[in-house]
Amino acid sequence: MAVGGKGGSRKHSSKSDADSGFLGLRPTSVDPALRRRRRGPRNKKRGWRRLAQEPLGLEVDQFLEDVRLQERTSGYGGRDFRELGQPLSGGLGWRQTWGEGFSEEEAERRLLERAVLAHQVPNAKKLRRKEQLWEKLAKQGELPREVRRAQARLLNPPAVKAKPSPQDTVERPFYDLWAPDNPLDRPLVGQDEFFLEQTKKKGVKRPPRLHTKPSRVPAVEVVPAGASYNPSFEDHQTLLSAAHEVELQRQKEAEKLERQLALPAAEQAATQESTFQELCEGLLEESDGEGEPGQGQGKEPEAGDADVCPTPARLAATEKKTEQQRRREKAARRLRAQQAVLRAARLRHQELFRLRGIKAQVALRLAELARRRRQRQARREAEADKPRRLGRLKYQAPDIDVQLSSELTDSLRTLKPEGNILRDRFKSFQRRNMIEPRERAKFKRKYKVKLVEKRAFREIQ
Repeated sequence: MAVGGKGGSRKHSSKSDADSGFLGLRPTSVDPALRRRRRGPRNKKRGWRRLAQEPLGLEVDQFLEDVRLQERTSGYGGRDFRELGQPLSGGLGWRQTWGEGFSEEEAERRLLERAVLAHQVPNAKKLRRKEQLWEKLAKQGELPREVRRAQARLLNPPAVKAKPSPQDTVERPFYDLWAPDNPLDRPLVGQDEFFLEQTKKKGVKRPPRLHTKPSRVPAVEVVPAGASYNPSFEDHQTLLSAAHEVELQRQKEAEKLERQLALPAAEQAATQESTFQELCEGLLEESDGEGEPGQGQGKEPEAGDADVCPTPARLAATEKKTEQQRRREKAARRLRAQQAVLRAARLRHQELFRLRGIKAQVALRLAELARRRRQRQARREAEADKPRRLGRLKYQAPDIDVQLSSELTDSLRTLKPEGNILRDRFKSFQRRNMIEPRERAKFKRKYKVKLVEKRAFREIQ
């Protein structure tokens, strides 16, 4: 007990030293003026003790003491609690603070919290300064902006806009929105082009390639007459024959692929001898005559072989030429040049008599070029209506929607629907070169499916 009392007296003395305002002698001592004020929770008893020393806490504590004194003397002090709860809780009744089964301590704590919160106003200092400023300005004759705007609206009320009636809409003249002289573009007439571009009032000039359609095929094609719900016999037979031709072509392609992938017949199958002969193809002919005796012996050199037997002319070329030989070669070169000039002049003179033939050749050449140009144009026009190759897949024409003669009905109620409008629009986009041909994405499982046989199933077996 002595130790405890000693420790308690030391703790009290240290606290009194800290509150005295003198700087301690310990190395860890801090100036009390620089020490930060501790802020603890207000909903605990420590908070009550701390708040009890403040003016608001002292006032509330004194009020609660008066309430307890009235309870001890008269036995009931609920009216006084209700008087405290009304201003502090913002008009909340006594039952919300005391009558909900709270203990006396809990009720006191709640009343204390409400009292503290009632005196705390957000941005109170800022609002108070603002009020003081406007009071000062009001004495000088200045009013806030909101008040000035309200007074201006009262003095000059805005004109009430009349709603357009249906008759006004009917009487309004019609105009072409895309015409160059429409009323919407009249305010922009005469303005600077740079000003219109910078103010975004002038549209961007589209390049010429955007004005041309990727295909001349119409967006919505009219189906053949044989595809109607009540076609004539000739139209229906024409459509049936077209569908039959498509099926025949598809069957021919399938048969061709089967023939290419089919195994060879028994008589055409490869044997061991034929395989060995194919491997030795060309080897036996190249080895014929190799290593035969006397093949390379007794071979006389050819007359034109300069490496084996050099000619006398080459030997003489290495000797130095005389002055006479040089004069003769110079004269010979001059003579050859003169003869070439005379020959060229004679040929030009003869070509004068060939003008008619040259004109005929030029006419034939121009006719051939014109024919090729027309051929290319015709081929380009024929391919203009066909879908181009835009991706790795080719365009596949959809199946022809046709009903057999036995499926035709004489009533729209029993008519069997054909085709799909969504698939038809998708194929139309592909045919008009607006999107590339595509195929459905294939699902690929990332893991193997593991099959497990349950124990209960094994027991039944």
